[in-house]
Amino acid sequence: MGNGIFQRKLAFLQAFDSQLIGRGRGQHVFDCGVEVAVFLAQMNEQAGVGADIEVVHMSADYNVRLMSTNVIPLETPILPSRRKAHEQQRLSKRLRHQVGKAIADFNMIEDGDRVMVCLSGGKDSYTMLDVLLQLKMKAPVKFDILAVNLDQKQPDFPEHVLPEYLESIGVPYHIIEQDTYSVVTRVVPEGKTMCSLCSRLRRGALYTYAEENGYNKIALGHHRDDLLATFFLNLFHHAKLSGMPPKLQSDNGKHIVIRPLAYVQEADIIEYSEFKQFPIIPCNLCGTQENLQRKQVGLMLKQWEREHPGRLESMANALGDIRPSQLSDSSLFDFKSLGSSVSETPADHNWLS
Repeated sequence: MGNGIFQRKLAFLQAFDSQLIGRGRGQHVFDCGVEVAVFLAQMNEQAGVGADIEVVHMSADYNVRLMSTNVIPLETPILPSRRKAHEQQRLSKRLRHQVGKAIADFNMIEDGDRVMVCLSGGKDSYTMLDVLLQLKMKAPVKFDILAVNLDQKQPDFPEHVLPEYLESIGVPYHIIEQDTYSVVTRVVPEGKTMCSLCSRLRRGALYTYAEENGYNKIALGHHRDDLLATFFLNLFHHAKLSGMPPKLQSDNGKHIVIRPLAYVQEADIIEYSEFKQFPIIPCNLCGTQENLQRKQVGLMLKQWEREHPGRLESMANALGDIRPSQLSDSSLFDFKSLGSSVSETPADHNWLS
């Protein structure tokens, strides 16, 4: 009988090991102790007792060496909500880190800034506002946040959604009402893309409000994948290496535009917005145009990422590591003086033609 008791204890340690292995593989495990059912038929038979299933408990900080035996974990999933909550916390922490890094790298927000957060009702701008509010509570600098939405008078636009949401979280907001929808649909021929005109009209309305109300920073919700898509659009269709910078000054020099989500991938934003259950408002204007070149580039990027995981991150890193001497723009690098034996280059190059 003593041998049977020893084997029962050994089987428990082996079962506990399997739980530790499961934890390393991301499988369901217990948070407040390990509970396993160990099948002891053979061992009990050797010990002279009937077959049974023994349920055991032990603190999760117990550490044992790896063994192997036949163990049967309890089939009922244990606290899946706690596991999901842990994953959500990790995602939130990652987004705060990436947004914080972008703010620090490009000095996006300083003490005393008045930041106008442009809220469209889509997943990107909701996520940007949510993360900025989290960072604001712990930031060593003080800055103001105002959520601003441009009501473009699109048909069936749910005007109540954004005010109700912003009031529920206690965020000051303002709704700009400007019928850009009618202008765009009247001016742009049917079948043509509306993005360019729509973007200019939106930008004009937002810039005007920011200037009139003293907001020196304008935050937009473009993410890492948007920056990459813009780079390839300019490469393919405009024959230039340029993109969408994380921070820029407007053409009139009066506004600083920041993109706090510059380091955040779209997949994380989708996941974040789903578990936060933001009240998403669909776009019924340019978002419905399936033939847009931006959509085609987006599909190309997603296919690359499926076939070669990590490629988008590598390309995003490349946008911040430019080597002018290894490209061909003589305005950025003085190629003419390389290896030249004269102090000045002859102005007359007729002999080269």
